[in-house]
Amino acid sequence: MGCDLWCTNQPQPFKCSSSSFNSFLISSCFTMNTFSSSSTHMLELFSAKRLANETGLRAALCHLDALGGRSGLQPAIEHLLSLPHVFAYIVSVWDRSAEMISQIMVDFPTDAPEYCSSLARKILDNVSVHALALPIESLTREPVLCALSTMKFADVESLESDLNIFGVEPNDRFVNMQASQAMRKRDRQNACVTIDASLFVKLGMAVPPTSEAATSLSTYILAELKTILSFYLSLLRRTELVGDIKVLLFPNVEESAKDIAPEVSFPEDTESSTEQSAYPMVQPMKAALYFDNANGFGEWRILISTEAYKHLRQHRRADKKIFKIIYKKIKHLSHGQFSTDNHVRLNGPDAGIPVFEAKMTKDLRLVYQIDCVPDQNGEFERQVIKVYGIYRHSELGRIWNALGNHLARRGAEYRKRCIFRTKPADNVILPASFPPTEPEPEIPASPLDLSAKDMEHLQSLLVLEKYVTFSQAFLHSLIADQDVHHVFMLSPREQKVVECPTSCYVLGRSGTGKTTTMLFKILGIQRAWELSANDMPKPRQIFVTKSRMLATKVEEYFSRLLESLAMAGYTLHEISKLKAQRIEDDLIDLDDAPESQMNVPARYSELEDKHFPLFVTFDRLARMIAADIFNMDDPETRRSAELFFNTNDAEAHDSFVTYAVFEKQYWPHFPFTKNLSSWLVFSEFMGIIKGSEQALAFPNGFLDRPCYLGLSHRSYPIFANQRDALYDMFEIYRKFKKQKRHFDVADRTHAILKVLQDHKFPGQQVDYLYVDEAQDNLLIDAMVLRRLCRNPDGLFWAGDTAQTISAGSSFRFNDLKAFVYRMERHGNLVAPPTGASAQQPMMFQLATNYRSHNGIVNCAHSVIELITKFWPNAIDHLQPEKGMVDGMKPKFFTDMDNDAHCKRFLVGESASNLELGAHQCILVRNEAAVKKLRENVGDIAMIMTLHDSKGLEFDDVLLYNFFGDSAIDALRWQVVLNGVPNQGYVPDFYRDETRYAGLCSELKLLYVGITRARKNVWIFDTSDKSNAMRIFWESENLIDTCTRGTDVSPLADPSTPEEWASSGRSLFLHKRYSQAIHCFKRADRRREVKVCEAYLLREAARSSVGVDLLNVQQRAFIAAADAFADCGAAAMGNERRQYYRTSADCYVRGGQDLKAADTYLKAEEFELAAKKYRKAGSFDRTLHVLTDHHATIPEKTATDLRMVCRLHYCGRSDDQAPVPLFSSFNEELEFLEDYDLDRARISLLESHSRYYEVAEIHLSDNHPMEAIQAFLKDNRNIDSAARAADTLLEFMWRKCSFRITPKTTLVDDSVRQAIALADQLQMKKLKPTTRNLILMFQSILREDHELLKKLALTFQEHGHHTAALHCLDHFFTRSTDIRPFQLHEMASFLETFHTYARLLYQTSTLPDPLGRRECDVQRLFSIEPLSGDEFLIPSGTFLHDSVTATQNNRLVSMHQSGYKASRRDATELIHQSIRTVLKDKVLALDEMCCSAPVFLQCLPYIVYGNCQRKGCPQEHVTMSNLDRAQYNAHVAIHMQLILILQLLYSAHPSTMQWESMRDWLEHLYEALTPPLFIQGSFADLDLTIIPHGPAGLRVVKNWIRESFYRLNPSTSPQFLTTLMRITSLGFVFDRNNAPTYIAQAKCLTQNRSIKLLRKPDNRYLVTDILNSYRGATPSSISSGILFLQYVLNNRLRVNLSVLCDCIEDILSSFIINHRMDPTLDELPLHGVVLPSNWLIFPYKFSVKKDVKPETVGSFLDAIGDLIKRLRMVVATDFLWLAHVTNVTPLLRNIFIFRLCRTLCLGASAPARRKSTNFNLLQQLLITRNTLWSSAK
Repeated sequence: MGCDLWCTNQPQPFKCSSSSFNSFLISSCFTMNTFSSSSTHMLELFSAKRLANETGLRAALCHLDALGGRSGLQPAIEHLLSLPHVFAYIVSVWDRSAEMISQIMVDFPTDAPEYCSSLARKILDNVSVHALALPIESLTREPVLCALSTMKFADVESLESDLNIFGVEPNDRFVNMQASQAMRKRDRQNACVTIDASLFVKLGMAVPPTSEAATSLSTYILAELKTILSFYLSLLRRTELVGDIKVLLFPNVEESAKDIAPEVSFPEDTESSTEQSAYPMVQPMKAALYFDNANGFGEWRILISTEAYKHLRQHRRADKKIFKIIYKKIKHLSHGQFSTDNHVRLNGPDAGIPVFEAKMTKDLRLVYQIDCVPDQNGEFERQVIKVYGIYRHSELGRIWNALGNHLARRGAEYRKRCIFRTKPADNVILPASFPPTEPEPEIPASPLDLSAKDMEHLQSLLVLEKYVTFSQAFLHSLIADQDVHHVFMLSPREQKVVECPTSCYVLGRSGTGKTTTMLFKILGIQRAWELSANDMPKPRQIFVTKSRMLATKVEEYFSRLLESLAMAGYTLHEISKLKAQRIEDDLIDLDDAPESQMNVPARYSELEDKHFPLFVTFDRLARMIAADIFNMDDPETRRSAELFFNTNDAEAHDSFVTYAVFEKQYWPHFPFTKNLSSWLVFSEFMGIIKGSEQALAFPNGFLDRPCYLGLSHRSYPIFANQRDALYDMFEIYRKFKKQKRHFDVADRTHAILKVLQDHKFPGQQVDYLYVDEAQDNLLIDAMVLRRLCRNPDGLFWAGDTAQTISAGSSFRFNDLKAFVYRMERHGNLVAPPTGASAQQPMMFQLATNYRSHNGIVNCAHSVIELITKFWPNAIDHLQPEKGMVDGMKPKFFTDMDNDAHCKRFLVGESASNLELGAHQCILVRNEAAVKKLRENVGDIAMIMTLHDSKGLEFDDVLLYNFFGDSAIDALRWQVVLNGVPNQGYVPDFYRDETRYAGLCSELKLLYVGITRARKNVWIFDTSDKSNAMRIFWESENLIDTCTRGTDVSPLADPSTPEEWASSGRSLFLHKRYSQAIHCFKRADRRREVKVCEAYLLREAARSSVGVDLLNVQQRAFIAAADAFADCGAAAMGNERRQYYRTSADCYVRGGQDLKAADTYLKAEEFELAAKKYRKAGSFDRTLHVLTDHHATIPEKTATDLRMVCRLHYCGRSDDQAPVPLFSSFNEELEFLEDYDLDRARISLLESHSRYYEVAEIHLSDNHPMEAIQAFLKDNRNIDSAARAADTLLEFMWRKCSFRITPKTTLVDDSVRQAIALADQLQMKKLKPTTRNLILMFQSILREDHELLKKLALTFQEHGHHTAALHCLDHFFTRSTDIRPFQLHEMASFLETFHTYARLLYQTSTLPDPLGRRECDVQRLFSIEPLSGDEFLIPSGTFLHDSVTATQNNRLVSMHQSGYKASRRDATELIHQSIRTVLKDKVLALDEMCCSAPVFLQCLPYIVYGNCQRKGCPQEHVTMSNLDRAQYNAHVAIHMQLILILQLLYSAHPSTMQWESMRDWLEHLYEALTPPLFIQGSFADLDLTIIPHGPAGLRVVKNWIRESFYRLNPSTSPQFLTTLMRITSLGFVFDRNNAPTYIAQAKCLTQNRSIKLLRKPDNRYLVTDILNSYRGATPSSISSGILFLQYVLNNRLRVNLSVLCDCIEDILSSFIINHRMDPTLDELPLHGVVLPSNWLIFPYKFSVKKDVKPETVGSFLDAIGDLIKRLRMVVATDFLWLAHVTNVTPLLRNIFIFRLCRTLCLGASAPARRKSTNFNLLQQLLITRNTLWSSAK
């Protein structure tokens, strides 16, 4: 509790907070709590004087807070009631008054005596003075109640026989209580006391005759008084009454607080804030939408249904006499003149709600009902007459009984109010009024037994009919026979939405009236302003939606509503002048109408009051805003401005990525699209990655990969398990879009927001913003829209997220609500909007479906329940949707063999009924399904995709093979059976939610399909995928299942030609042209068919853009243009102009400018006609148009075109001027320069020896040889020689480009001429680079390879990479056999080749090779830029030949000079081609190196000086040449080759790398650790003398890591050897990182071989070897010993040399570990002779190792056994050597020597103080040597 007072312009409830107490208030509260019993103090505390002060009001409210409880509040309330107006004021401002009211109602007395002295009575007496809007006579019930409490009865026996004492049913509450004379007489006889009967008469009641009747009446009156008291107290809490109550208490207060929202504006929008605001003064608009009866009508309000209105118009046109009779009858009824002929009950007495008929003629009947509806202010409910229609007597059937029974479901209270009648006065019955009541729960009833036709009529009466007041405007529109619309009655829920004073969010499924509430609110505010007497500004209202058709239709509806309202003020004379009007829309695409014809300015800032209310699409609104904020002079925004402004420009249209563009131009280029929906992927890109709120936090305007991957799976379930792949596709999309210079809706919104971040909003902001179908926009669009509205309470968002199949839509209304809240409260990336709302926005849910009956609605809602059950955050949670009437459940056809059964069910066997009707449709998944079904069943119905059906409605819908065509398999569909009993195994959704993510979008799509139907839904599906949903629906009793034997009548419902035509127009307006053609053909509307065919041709032409070749696109547009031209010739008025304009636009896209100009002329588009004539070269006709239509062509356009015409006539070469045209040389030259008359300029300049300028002209005309000759002739300019050389080089680059052979080049005569001109160049005047480039081309053509190699090195040093690549490419075209190369030759060759390969790789990885001029890639490949970011690949070039040879035309299109490709495609082609060259070259090198002896050293030759092997494939190196330099050189060539191979692998990741990597790592290992110590060791390695040593080492590390990841013991026969090699190399070169990636290797974690499990402890052998090589643990030596023992004992296949390396490593570790023991020797290594290779690894010194003596003994035994095997050649088959097939005796001796040398080195290194272990080792060695010697 506390005292935080809300100080705003609008009075609000007070709150108390102890933190805000001041000392005075604390003191006051303490005093009051202490002396609360003092009446004097209470009166003072709540006096008007104290309450007028803010501090006093706080103290009073704090006192009430402190009281608490019933006992404390009751005395306080009595004190408040004793003060005038104080109680009412306290209730209106106290934030806890609701609790007090609740307690009062709980304590309300239950019998009459208690009531008379109760607090409730005092409160009711007090507050009634504040409820002046209600009849004060209602309080006359109180005296009656008091009288009843004192009545006594002589006979208390209940008189059962006289229940009907009031003349109507005894349980009716609102009745005409007139007792019979007999009853009155008996009452007088039985009464024992005298009662004032006048009290009862005032209320029309009879004096109760018995105590039971008195008790019943008392109970009834008490309930009524309780209802009235509750109603009065609720009124006091209404915020709009606070100000008036305050005025009563404080009459001297100058300003009363009214319900006016404070004006708040954007901090940055200072101009807008100065504008006078309209929105505070138009909120009270209830009266604006309330209409009285026509003049002369009575008190009964007449409501006319849509059908009755139709009947009235028909009779008005057919027979005015009959119309007058009908009019008079309605007028009589409005006066309450109910007679025996106009108030005859039509339905039976058991029908629930009475329906009456009024006889007008012998055969005509007016059918109506007494209904009860809320009054104007919603404070009462009042009886009205609802007219259903005018029917012939024969047309009155059983429908009215059904109507009465159905209406009775609303509850007993509703029924009583409908049948109640007031007491007649002068034979006139006036309508009764009742307090408002809460809707009662609907009473369940049995299904109605009606025919399909009657059920349809009933649905129309209850659902589809709109009821309009018979107002003066309505009457005048009838008289004038005008086709206008009228304001109709809304449901109470819709009325609340319209009258909501705050911002609101309206959610509802399709067909629930969302758009209607928007339109009526716009109309109400507009009329409130029009009816206002104040001179107030016009409220600026704007309606925004995604669809132009919807915006146009809503605007037209609004205009017709205004027209109908305006008729109320017409005189009869004015009405007589109006012609009968029936409007039929033009058959044109609304998007084709030029924006110049929309009467809306191009810029938002230019909007005026006359433009409002404004109905506009978001696209149009965004362009208007962009026109204001984007600066055409700013390079950063110019491109956006051009695209956003010029909507009539073809490039702007083609650059916008709609879903259609995405599907045609982008989707085919994505990988792995199988089982993915392009629609859903595009929605994910737009709605989530780019259009979500989170995307605003990223500078590029889209989520990065980690953020996207981290999104909640439940909130965004569709691609929950595919997000990595989706983001890969998104990156491809971004790349393509950038290359194409396209933009999408998200780019546009981000661009606008970026500019608005630093600029104020342009122009005046609006007062009210209405966003319809908000789910079709991106969430970030809401930020732009919120900035548009300055009224924080003027926002209206409506939509339905259950059917978000609009591409780019992926948000919920809860997300939107939270987003707008955060914008208003906390700011955002853009400057904050106008200000936070004074009140929280309201959230409304419209759950009544006015489109479909309950059979369809319930089935559709079950789908929604499944979505919310499994994916609670996928859509907004709404209350269950309900229909107004019951209807047929959807029929599920299953167990059918083929489509023939489907056709038979649709149309039956009769030849007279071969197709479905105009209001029936078959829905399938995609166009492929459309085509397949049409082939199977023929053209028997409209067939369209579910996507195309969005926004459409049909009476009947067949959902065909929905489940069968689903990408979701049957098992995943079964998850919907969770909760369905007796289903056996059902997948558990929550075990793997991502597995079922795709099902969410499937269910949304299913919902869309079901909700397209108004009357019938048929589901035809024989797939097993459908079983799950069928079982689910059957368990809920939501469908009727039909099998092959079910007797079902044909589903087809034939239609009239008029119905077909109407459906065709509807489909046309929704751009469903194929289906519209289907309808128009059946309506025999040939003209309309041709129009639809024309639009269909244009759609096909548009879809070819960016997909087909240009000439194919142009042909498609020309075909469409011809079709539109034919339509224009047959049309009239606006249609004619629009068809011709569209035809001309298509001719432009087809490249037919002359035809386009002729057609623009027919379309009366004279400016465009003149421009196209000029472009077509028809200058005569251009002048004609300029002359004949000068008044309609802008002056600037006319001036420019006339100038062009003058230039044409002046520059014609075949016209000789009769007189000199120029007075001087300079004047002539200036003119020729201005107008590019080059031939004349050249002659003029040569005559004056100005060769330099001549050369420039030749260059501009692409005549390089002539330009070079002119430069060589010039002696006036110092740079002429350089320009000649540059021009020559440009020419040579084009002619002698990459991989073009000299032989091919020299065929061209111009090349030979260029070489001759090169010899004439003065080389000394040229720069070195230019001179070298000239030499390069001379060397290429003369095939001087050595000079090319030198030039390449020079170019490489100076950073001229393309020239170096060009030289080396020609150098390596020469075939060279490198296999005989010696070591130095191979090193030199590999170094040069590495440079070449690196240059190829760098070129193949340039992100934009055509945009980096410093790389000269365009020159290298002779690529020429074209317009539109496209490039020419000339014929005869390497790239052209590459495309031709591979027939890879995907990336290119034909061009007259070769191929044409976009930047993206050309880049990809360059990369592919260069990578191919790199691959071919490197693989050829690799093949030669594999057989080159220089990479291998012959071991026998080294040891013995000769080799017995014939054709030995290894290098013969003498022992004298084996030094450190030779060792490093040998390692170097391996490193060089590895670097070269790595370039190949980087360029071709898909190349099979593993085997090659393994082989060359084996070579490298042998080079680093050769078998004999004399060949070198790691101790000799010096990376500083190895070329590219560090780079090579990095590659080797990566290879080692990759080898670990790929190593698999089950697939690699050399597993142990490879493992030992890469482990050794890994710990040598990458010791810090090796443990990490080794631990992740599959050979260690997953793929364990049973053979490598050591018994009996099952220790994994790989673990031992890794531990041994790492050497970082005390057990590393022991692990190595155990490993070697197991290998030798089990004869595991292993390389002998690698095995010896391992033995040496373990023994050396043991020796060093022993020597490093400080307890044995103070100088551990003093006097020790050990190989340097043993001492270079720090890990051997860092960790103390524990080795058991017996382990060492067994290790030495194993070594001895190995020596014995080698010596005796026993069981050595598991030992092998690389590159040879057998271990020969010679090689065995070498390895025996190596093992013995190792043992001797170990035994010769004793410490000065020998340990037990080492003594044991020496003894063991001596013992073993003795044994080994004896064995030998």
